[in-house]
Amino acid sequence: MLRSSSQPENPAEPAPRENGAVSDFDPRAFLPDDLLERIRERAPIHDRDNTFPDADLAELREAGYLAMLVPRELGGGGLGLAAASALQQRLAGAAPATALAVNMHLVWTGVAKVLADRGIDDLRFVQEGAASGEVFAFGISEAGNDLVLFGSGTDAAPQPDGGYAFTGTKIFTSLAPVWTQLGLHGLDTVSPDGPKMVYAFVSRSEEAEGRVVTADDWDTLGMRGTQSRTTRLRGAVAPAERVARRIDPGPNPDPLVFGIFSVFEILLASVYTGIARRALSLAVEAAGARTSKRTGKPYAQDPDIRRRIADMAVAYDALPPQLAALARDVDELADHGPRWFSLLAGLKHRAVTAAKEIVDEAVLVAGGSSYFSSHELGRLYRDVLAGLFHPSDPESARSTVATAWLGPLED
Repeated sequence: MLRSSSQPENPAEPAPRENGAVSDFDPRAFLPDDLLERIRERAPIHDRDNTFPDADLAELREAGYLAMLVPRELGGGGLGLAAASALQQRLAGAAPATALAVNMHLVWTGVAKVLADRGIDDLRFVQEGAASGEVFAFGISEAGNDLVLFGSGTDAAPQPDGGYAFTGTKIFTSLAPVWTQLGLHGLDTVSPDGPKMVYAFVSRSEEAEGRVVTADDWDTLGMRGTQSRTTRLRGAVAPAERVARRIDPGPNPDPLVFGIFSVFEILLASVYTGIARRALSLAVEAAGARTSKRTGKPYAQDPDIRRRIADMAVAYDALPPQLAALARDVDELADHGPRWFSLLAGLKHRAVTAAKEIVDEAVLVAGGSSYFSSHELGRLYRDVLAGLFHPSDPESARSTVATAWLGPLED
């Protein structure tokens, strides 16, 4: 049965597939409608009060959402990245900040799945931890570090037992009030085989020893509920069994680097695609509810408004199929070779750029009421801006794509 274009709310969900990618996938098993509505109701409160959505996280954990990417045999949901992408689009339509915060946990569980699917069991402890209730944060971002995964200003000092002590500052640490394990990277410059990029996990227990300090400095324009605070590491120790990788700095084909980049970009694009869909829905509602004093007709009958909404819909409709296709390719171990990074960077760039443009248009359709901070579109207008700052930023994405098509810059 065809659905009217005036009735959309949730993004299209992927059809069931074999091989476990989206097999037996029922989005309401992990994100029931009543839970989604409770999360939606709380979103403006957390934005207004600049607080973390503890109740959202608790209910999502209870629903199995935090372990959706963990294999069933380890106590998880057994979903693939394509299903997680669809769910994150759905969640972001209700509460962008909650979705973005949860994204950072899902990145690590997604990386663990990417590695396990390729026969690498190095992050099994992440899967087991997520199934038992651990919350994993993403401690990669550093001020001024445009190398991102390929370099770090954080010092990783080797310890006699094989562990590492990390000293440095991480920014935008989402889930700051609640994480139990911080996945991070640093640079080992003293080992004989160095320098080496070290990826490891630090426990929250290091905070009690003063080796992890979480600043209360998250007071931002949007995405306030993520509470992505600054984290200062003062010799924070990751034990040997939590050191996931030691690899050469710089561009690297290591599966861990691919896993982080692919899952991060796809799930990030999913959040902003969810925002775009919600903005489109709100614009459609506003067009039907507002009446022109000049014509006496609903704005939905105004040719200029109809053209504006049509442009929004055309831009939005391109995003979910791209997300589903690339996510399935990761799930199904497709080989795009050196093109992977340009495809992923391009996907993220298109999603956040389109989402911002769609929200801009939705605000114009809704009119002056959306300028109030209490209006949902006013909040989305602020939230969507955060997409421009996540890796890959526009400059990095263009550089990656240009290199894929034109080759590297000559010295």
